[in-house]
Amino acid sequence: MTNMNATPVTDKPKVTEGAPSRAATTRSFLRAQLQQSLAFATLVALLLFFSIASANFFTWSNISGILLSTAVIGILALGTTFVIITGGIDLSIGTGMTLSAVMTGIFLVNLELPLIVGVIGGIATGALIGFINGFNIAILKLPPFIATLAMMLIAQGLALVISGVRPIYFSSVPGFKDIALGTLIPGLPNAVLILFVLAIFAYIVLGKTIVGRYTFAIGSNEEATRLSGVNTRKWKIIIYTVAGLFTGIAGVVIAARLDSAQPQLGVGYELQAIAAVIIGGTSLLGGRGSIMGTLIGALIMSVLINGLRIMSIQTEWQNVVVGLVILVAVFTDSLRSQRSAT
Repeated sequence: MTNMNATPVTDKPKVTEGAPSRAATTRSFLRAQLQQSLAFATLVALLLFFSIASANFFTWSNISGILLSTAVIGILALGTTFVIITGGIDLSIGTGMTLSAVMTGIFLVNLELPLIVGVIGGIATGALIGFINGFNIAILKLPPFIATLAMMLIAQGLALVISGVRPIYFSSVPGFKDIALGTLIPGLPNAVLILFVLAIFAYIVLGKTIVGRYTFAIGSNEEATRLSGVNTRKWKIIIYTVAGLFTGIAGVVIAARLDSAQPQLGVGYELQAIAAVIIGGTSLLGGRGSIMGTLIGALIMSVLINGLRIMSIQTEWQNVVVGLVILVAVFTDSLRSQRSAT
């Protein structure tokens, strides 16, 4: 006989207990929009403050310098956004950028390879660094902090050893400097154009592709994502490799901007990039972040550092101010996370 009390079988998936409701999703979206608005308001306030404090601040040459410095920090921050959304961290982006710049110099100056081949080689160096980070974290199960800290030291050492602790100059490579300082659009340095193009690319990848969906899923609940059948190890490696691509591009851009690969450069860039990501609203706990917020955060960091220099603030005090900004950004992120949990 047919059991009239049997539960009918349907193809409709059950809603798991604790899954975010539409109202919770809306609240999360509104919080993100509020954070971006606050970050943008902070940027405007800094611009007004430094414009009043120094007549030399709001000049085209200085604004151009701010945009150029934002290009490097911004490109690094774009890649770091993916990593931090997964709940990870990457401390190797600064020295990884330096190693990518040095390898670009080796390919173009020492080996005299064609320009496009040398540039691809420099970018591939960054991707390799990201892949190794992802492998160490996903397969060897090393904590992201330890794995990327070790890579930071390795990249720093390799950059010094490979270059012989000497800068590599690109004066013999025609067209290389134009990668950063040329102007495909009149009045806009190519480095800034590259940043904007990469921001659009990162926005599409994070918001419209499977890479972006799994980035948020891993950061929100990695175990639940794994149990749903997603190979989280593979996707972590892919995400860190994508971040490494941005590191490699930043290495090429900063080498073109300076017209040289400086092997002792890079330390400290990772902190500025991470600060830009956090200021832009990406949570250190993972699961939340945006490319637009990161771009605003990068501009805030560049404007702040440039404004302090214009005001002739000593480097030691500049570091103090930047450190305080990072502290405030992390504290604010902690408060946001506590409110989201309640």
